Amino acid sequence: MTSSAPPEPEPLVLDPRGADPHAEHRALHARGPATRVDVLGVPAWSVSDPALLKTLLTSPDVSKDGRAHWPAFAETVRSWPLALWVAVRNMFTSYGADHRRLRRIIAPAFSARRVAALRPVVERITGGLLDELAALPPGAPVDLREKLAYPLPVAVIGHLMGVPEERYAHFRAVVDGVFDTTLGREEAMANTGALYVVLDELIATRRAEPGDDLTSLLLATPDEEGAGPALSREELRDTLLLVISAGYETTVNVIDQAVYALLSVDGQLELVRSGRVGWADVVEETLRHEGAVKHLPLRYAVRDIPLPDGRTIARGEAILASYAAANRHPGWHDDADVFDAGRLSKEHLAFGHGVHFCVGAPLARLEVEVCLRLLFARFPRLALDLPAGGLPPFPSLISNGHRSLPVWLHGAGPG
Repeated sequence: MTSSAPPEPEPLVLDPRGADPHAEHRALHARGPATRVDVLGVPAWSVSDPALLKTLLTSPDVSKDGRAHWPAFAETVRSWPLALWVAVRNMFTSYGADHRRLRRIIAPAFSARRVAALRPVVERITGGLLDELAALPPGAPVDLREKLAYPLPVAVIGHLMGVPEERYAHFRAVVDGVFDTTLGREEAMANTGALYVVLDELIATRRAEPGDDLTSLLLATPDEEGAGPALSREELRDTLLLVISAGYETTVNVIDQAVYALLSVDGQLELVRSGRVGWADVVEETLRHEGAVKHLPLRYAVRDIPLPDGRTIARGEAILASYAAANRHPGWHDDADVFDAGRLSKEHLAFGHGVHFCVGAPLARLEVEVCLRLLFARFPRLALDLPAGGLPPFPSLISNGHRSLPVWLHGAGPG
């Protein structure tokens, strides 16, 4: 008699609300390096083993171009609430030579020189927001996510992109909708439409009044032959969308999670204040322990990919990078579920890996480091106002933050 392979378990249905992400991570780990999941009705392979994930993220057998390598693309984007994540035309969804072309155009905006030049801008914006916090009347907790973690990256990315300051709030509203995976298809489509209206307004403004900003830079960049613009209209809109969404919502979450960890895990803030670890250590451990993104849709198998356990990701099947679960994999880090800014190895995949590694990672690290340093210097008695049951998560299977981050600025309680 011949032995047969064990039956494939039913796909794990990922929670669109992200109500208990750590339980979801453990469930993924228990199913092996890769397992079938249901992502709002779309089947995919979730990869939560860091070694396998690194291999796939650097393999030419894995693509991010759904139009070219996902047979279900056309049918899926008509009804899937996360269609925007796979249907945009920018370096996030490109493959091979097309990806290299698009990344080469955007990369100069995030050079070491340009990011270093943004440090005084980040410090000025942070200082102004802390002044506003200090001016609030005492006697009530403050939502630090709303008052600091949100407005800082919105203002920084707005400055970088050339967004008029009076449009910051509107930009934030539509980008929030991109990460809200509880929206139905119609709501998601309406939000996408509103987002593109805002992007078109930005393009029109910067075309009429060019400045020293990324939007103006992209508008002025010629193609390699110098015969026309480097980006098509669709590529330009979607590249701006990528920079705004990746450079804003993710940084909000890292600030949120870093402050939460420092105020809730015994001894961590003292490690920094004693000089045993630096703020950069806190940033890296936050990225490992509670990265900004839980799952990132989607990639696709260009050809059949054998897995370590003998199964196969078939050509054309979708792959979900489950970054947060990989960062907490027990085979990668000792006590992986414990936040420890003093741990020697803080390796993580929070910014991805391989050719799609986040081009804005240096700016995100700068923003979080500056924010934490200035916040705890200004409010050394900062304390959480932790409700019973903890802080509810932001409703998303992608975004990894809290709904709010209530704190007392001058010590626990109104006194």
